[in-house]
Amino acid sequence: TISKDILKLLLGLFSFIYTFYTFIQHPVPAGLMKLYISEGNPHCLKVVAAVELTLVQCDVQCVNHEERVVPFLSRPALPALLLPSGGHLFSSNAICQYLFETSGRKPNPLINQWLEWETTELQPALLQALHMAVLQGKATEASKILQGPLSYLDQCLSKGTTPCLTEESVSVVDVVLWGALHPFLSDSSPALGGCVQAWFERLAGEEACQAAVLKVLPGKGLEVLKPFVQRQPAPASSQRRDPQSCNSTAEDAVRVVSEEEMEAAALTWSRGLTACTEPPEKSHPILPQEGRRNLLLTSALPYVNNVPHLGNIIGCVLSADVFARYGRLRGWNVLYVCGTDEYGTATENKAREEGLTPQQICDKYHAVHAEIYSWFQVDFDFFGRTTTPKQTEIAQDIFWRLHERGFLLEDTVEQLRCEGCRRFLADRFVEGGCPHCSYPEARGDQCDKCGKLINAVELKNPLCKVCSKTPIIQSSKHLFLDLPKLESQLEQWLDKSTAAGDWTPNAKQITRSWLRDGLKPRCITRDLKWGTPVPHPDFKDKVFYVWFDAPIGYLSITANYTDQWEKWWKNPEQVELYNFMAKDNVPFHSVVFPSSLLGAQDNYTLVNHLVATEYLNYEDTKFSKSRGVGVFGDMAKDTGVPSDVWRFYLLYVRPEGQDSAFSWADMALKNNSELLNNLGNFINRAGMFVTKFFEGCVPAMELLAEDKTLLAQVGWELRQYISLMDKVKIRDGLKHILNISRHGNQYIQINEPWKKIKGGDQDRCRAGTVTGVSVNIACLLSVLLQPYIPTTSRTIREQLNAPAACVSTMLHAGGSFVCSLPAGHAIGTVSPLFQKLEADHIEALKKKFGGQQVHDGDKVRVLKGQKAEKAAITLEVNKLLDLKKQLALAEGKSAEPTAPQKGKKK
Repeated sequence: TISKDILKLLLGLFSFIYTFYTFIQHPVPAGLMKLYISEGNPHCLKVVAAVELTLVQCDVQCVNHEERVVPFLSRPALPALLLPSGGHLFSSNAICQYLFETSGRKPNPLINQWLEWETTELQPALLQALHMAVLQGKATEASKILQGPLSYLDQCLSKGTTPCLTEESVSVVDVVLWGALHPFLSDSSPALGGCVQAWFERLAGEEACQAAVLKVLPGKGLEVLKPFVQRQPAPASSQRRDPQSCNSTAEDAVRVVSEEEMEAAALTWSRGLTACTEPPEKSHPILPQEGRRNLLLTSALPYVNNVPHLGNIIGCVLSADVFARYGRLRGWNVLYVCGTDEYGTATENKAREEGLTPQQICDKYHAVHAEIYSWFQVDFDFFGRTTTPKQTEIAQDIFWRLHERGFLLEDTVEQLRCEGCRRFLADRFVEGGCPHCSYPEARGDQCDKCGKLINAVELKNPLCKVCSKTPIIQSSKHLFLDLPKLESQLEQWLDKSTAAGDWTPNAKQITRSWLRDGLKPRCITRDLKWGTPVPHPDFKDKVFYVWFDAPIGYLSITANYTDQWEKWWKNPEQVELYNFMAKDNVPFHSVVFPSSLLGAQDNYTLVNHLVATEYLNYEDTKFSKSRGVGVFGDMAKDTGVPSDVWRFYLLYVRPEGQDSAFSWADMALKNNSELLNNLGNFINRAGMFVTKFFEGCVPAMELLAEDKTLLAQVGWELRQYISLMDKVKIRDGLKHILNISRHGNQYIQINEPWKKIKGGDQDRCRAGTVTGVSVNIACLLSVLLQPYIPTTSRTIREQLNAPAACVSTMLHAGGSFVCSLPAGHAIGTVSPLFQKLEADHIEALKKKFGGQQVHDGDKVRVLKGQKAEKAAITLEVNKLLDLKKQLALAEGKSAEPTAPQKGKKK
């Protein structure tokens, strides 16, 4: 049921569309328009600035907030522009566009994208922030709400080549965003990025903008906005979209579709697959091709001596796999390489533990890693390793080039040596207090808390992680990469790469912090045996340090894949390089490795897009193999949960903007609600209707306005998906897939084809249209899901008997939603795609992977809470202490309890 107010609003919207397009085509003579504004209304700020800037003659009249100047609206609407014909424009953005185009400014293709972002993303955040700051006096909290949009704006400005958003001079987009943000930015409340600050100050310096402020916002601070804000409906903060969530909200639910969009969507739909070709099969070796977009993808090389846990998998290989699959669907020429990092002390120690040689350990665990990634359906083009002759050859070549060009230094350094283990300690085998922030578990190379680099000898109270003894300091001569000498080259390259490429905010921030602190020479050799040997005669007893050597593994792995590897790695003009990793690997990929390649001066391909995740935790703690906490790659397949479900949930909670956590309860919830009830339910129903009501063949479709609206909505979601995925916004891309199936479910529920099929000819025809449109949406979903859950994607296409060409038309050249399953198309056998995860199964898994010591600790607390007998409590406490001793021994620490401090309870 549609209320009278909504009907009036829709009539006003149609009137606005008609008036706007009429007068865009036939601009009115100057001086015949009247603009109604009200004081304290930030929307009026935009339009007055537009009038002043464009010099369009217009009578500006200030009226009361409550005055109704648009006669066919039941509510006040300001600003409003009265046109000579008697029609009105009452959208501030539409008024600004009209004024700019009337003044002769040519439209820019980017303008509509920016105006849509301002309406759908910025304005909801601004409304909530204004309500909080003006009416509740919570300016600090309000500023935090705007950090997301401001960060996005700063990124776009930093990537741009013009001082304004779309061109050299001030455009309508600049005026609209300046007016929207002025109430906050003029007060400098939010922390601004440098680019936003410069942009805003430039706009604020325009005479037109200054005049608009004087006219619309007389007075200082946010108090002048109070009458306007009080009239606005209170925003439902609980409905604001959580940036870490894919949930649909009220904010996403309603999007007005214009008649033009509906007709355009219907026209696109009608074209079908006639002009499309099937995507080509992969053939190896994959090499860069002239005239194509050539993408080289790497994910941080997993260390060979351990089994990767879920956090390792989502942070590196799975994220890269999703983007590689997506790139292939887009028709790009993609090569995805990875492999195991196999040199270093950790491998030697693991070999000693298992009674094997280091090479045997590498062989064993390389196979373990390969099997795990295969089960997770990670589709590498080549999965190699670093213990190869090619690694030695290429690493030593880069070393000699750096040496010959004067980018290496010799120095005697102090190192930590463990007398118990009789060896110098690699960075990862020493732990102590951070000299910068005092974090007690800093590694010998970097602090996980503050992110700063550390020399192991700087650690406070260092301990050997193998035997827990305190190491001694001993001198040794080593070679260093002269980073200060390379700093200027590095900064020039970074400015270009971060501006043109898609670097995640954390990657930029971590890299900037390194440069801000000033670069220091970085040691590239170690006193070890298991590693790539240093070819210099004065250092023949040493090997390369892992963070000099390991990233060169990308090159050597590619060289083991094809002897034409230089076409990828010495071809920056034709190749775009994407690096995927967790945030702790960033500085080595953005500073150390690029500096090595820049210094080698051999036209190497450097990273264009550095994609770094935050950390994924396990429930409310960290993954720990020794404590039995968390799911590791070799355990996932034994849970009975399909690989696609693991992929879906890990990508759903992918830690893009902040740390996130794996939760068994949430995994079950998302499986049962999103996969089963939303996605699976829609696709299964669409297919079953074809089978049950139309003998397995897609029925004829006669589109009504409602169907065209749905086509437009789905087409918009498709374009959002492509836009986000192009920028490697993997988690947000998934949200739009789920939105499409929600649209589909709602469409089916409203139209009830299972009832209409029993009616007359008109009802049966309607049932056929709804069924045909729905099954085509299911086909689209099968394509969009391919990067995320490939097995399910393939199953859907098999069930629908979908033509292979549907992939090409859906995603090539920006994406189009077409009728890929026309009337008469015969589908296959339809069956359910997902199964419910039962509560008892999930609870059992949660206990299994929760770590024994956690449950025993809970047991002690329960007994104390129940005031049980002292003997029973003591028995459980002794069990817990014994477990802690076993844990300490397993981690190589002392099993003896630490003496309590005086005056404190044990």
